[in-house]
Amino acid sequence: MSFSVAGRNLDLVGVIGSGQIGPDIALHFAKVLAAAGGRVVVVDVSEDALAVGRAKFEKKIARGEHSHAFKPSQADAMRAAVVFTSDYEALRGANLVVEAASEDVALKGRIFGQVAALAAEDAVLLSNSSHLEPERIFAATPNPGRTAVAHYFFPAERNPVVEIVPGAATDDATTEWLMRLYETIGKIPIRVASRYGYACDPIFEGIFAVACLAVESGLGSIREVDYVAREALGMTVGPFTAMNLTGGNPITAHGLAEMTSRIQPWYRPPKLLTELLAAEGAAGRWDVCGRGETADVVDPARKQAIVDTLRGGYLGLAFEIIDAGLTSLEDLELALSVALDLTGPCAMANELGVTRALKLVQGYAATHMGFAVPRTLVDQAERHAPFDPSNVMEEDLLLDNGGVVRLLRVRRPKVLNALNAATYRQLQAALSDVATSPHVVGAVLSGFGTKAFIAGADVNALHAVTTPEAGYAIAKLAQDVARQIETLGKPVVAALNGVAFGGGLELALGCTARIGVLGRGPLCGLPEVNLGIIPAGGGTQRFTRLVGWERAHELIRLGRPLSAVEALAHGVISHISAADRLISTAVAMVAHLAAGRMHMPAMIEAPVLTDAPTLPDVSLGHLSTAVDALIAESIAIGLSKTLEEGLAFELEVFKRICLLEDMRIGVDNFVEKGPRSKATFVHR
Repeated sequence: MSFSVAGRNLDLVGVIGSGQIGPDIALHFAKVLAAAGGRVVVVDVSEDALAVGRAKFEKKIARGEHSHAFKPSQADAMRAAVVFTSDYEALRGANLVVEAASEDVALKGRIFGQVAALAAEDAVLLSNSSHLEPERIFAATPNPGRTAVAHYFFPAERNPVVEIVPGAATDDATTEWLMRLYETIGKIPIRVASRYGYACDPIFEGIFAVACLAVESGLGSIREVDYVAREALGMTVGPFTAMNLTGGNPITAHGLAEMTSRIQPWYRPPKLLTELLAAEGAAGRWDVCGRGETADVVDPARKQAIVDTLRGGYLGLAFEIIDAGLTSLEDLELALSVALDLTGPCAMANELGVTRALKLVQGYAATHMGFAVPRTLVDQAERHAPFDPSNVMEEDLLLDNGGVVRLLRVRRPKVLNALNAATYRQLQAALSDVATSPHVVGAVLSGFGTKAFIAGADVNALHAVTTPEAGYAIAKLAQDVARQIETLGKPVVAALNGVAFGGGLELALGCTARIGVLGRGPLCGLPEVNLGIIPAGGGTQRFTRLVGWERAHELIRLGRPLSAVEALAHGVISHISAADRLISTAVAMVAHLAAGRMHMPAMIEAPVLTDAPTLPDVSLGHLSTAVDALIAESIAIGLSKTLEEGLAFELEVFKRICLLEDMRIGVDNFVEKGPRSKATFVHR
């Protein structure tokens, strides 16, 4: 048994360097590969570094066992899968090698010269650099088409973002495989063009420089600026605290010095940083607030000046990355919000108003020589429109007959691809294009990653509902998109790459067919009752028509999930596929459906019951009897109507749901305590 991605086996992964990040990279690969019999080798020339790295590796596994993140058998397999050694010969035959040595281009070059002779002939060689261009790192490496930078973020085993930076010589196939690999193993790969520092570090180190300059100009103390930055930029920890946590003072000083000539002249090591390094060296630490401490700025005007400075600097730095063409708005927004825990630049600009955001950047540039005002932000302000980065990834997959299947993937990994109003609207636009493009024969709808197809609708939107009309509008939008798919005139197949709950399953039910991924326990379900609501995106109507009301009513009223095997048996999905063949299977199904070589039964549009039945009692446990009564009514009466009429009736029932105390209790409990907490309903 081997771990395989897109035709490549990963039997042996090498990690060069047992310093700060190498053991964490090894830990993540061990978690993925151990169950399939894969091995990871960590190589370092220093026995002391190997001992420290091994201890760090063991400590994190033990911590995972204690927190139940790892089962004992999984932890044992991970320990057995990893070897720490100073013998480079242990890398012989490796399928993938990730170098995580010091940021020294000559050292990296020597390492890859040695590794290239040991790794498998078709091995992919990666450098976990944070700044250096792949063209410089791999200048003397044989077969540079199989090389690239994979920039991990702290902590590497938990931070999901990885910047994938191909060089000029990197084969497109290598880049595409790396994107597939990292998504498959649970990361969020962001493709970035080659430039010193890539996309994120000029912003991370740039924000730190902005903060230092704010202190140097007298706007506030280190503690004050660090503390205010959390509010100003949406950070969990401020820039000085982040530097303490990552130990990044020396590399940041070097990076900022290089960026002066490589990006723009504003970049430079600030005086605060050079003085700290001169006095205390790499071990120097910043005087910041400890856990639970505050550094409130009493003077509101001074606090606002700090906020405006930080935001103006940040937005200017972020949109310069777009000006430079290093990555897309969508990818940068996602990378910064996930990897660096910042409010995304588009979200911040929209919240401030794009014109106000531009004025903050212009104000910062006016007082800081060499700081550029990005054209991207200027153009957006001139359009008087907010930014609208898409959550829907689109790709055309060419068929043998010259036709195209459009792959639509929802990408909101922070919330397991849950749908919000913006995503619904983006799907509407993408589906309209599918319908009107003559060369497109149909579409596959899927989700990003391996955990979720679409985990539901955005509960935060429901949390903001204060009137039945507002609730109606949310449910109506969900219904409209599912109905658009259903009446598109071209086949749409849902490829359930992970869990499809609530609004995700309701969207899939509008599709021509559904394929589930092999090996899933809970795959799909309508758990809305746990929130004190009904599935009002079509769930009480389509699900019951698909599987029969005798089976469906209990599943909906109890919110019970179905495994892939159960979903197949109930007819919710028509096929089960292995994960690595899921999309290709769905694409083939679309092609067959479009050509008339395959037929799937259409959703029943006519009434399925002549008289509204009385649904049998079920044992509700903690669930709301008031909500259950309305679910039963929506099912029983809706099924005596046409599908169109039943959907309309479901919406009217949802308006009544929005008047219940239990709806507020359930939604509030979910938002405040999470999905595993049971709400205490009052049944009214």
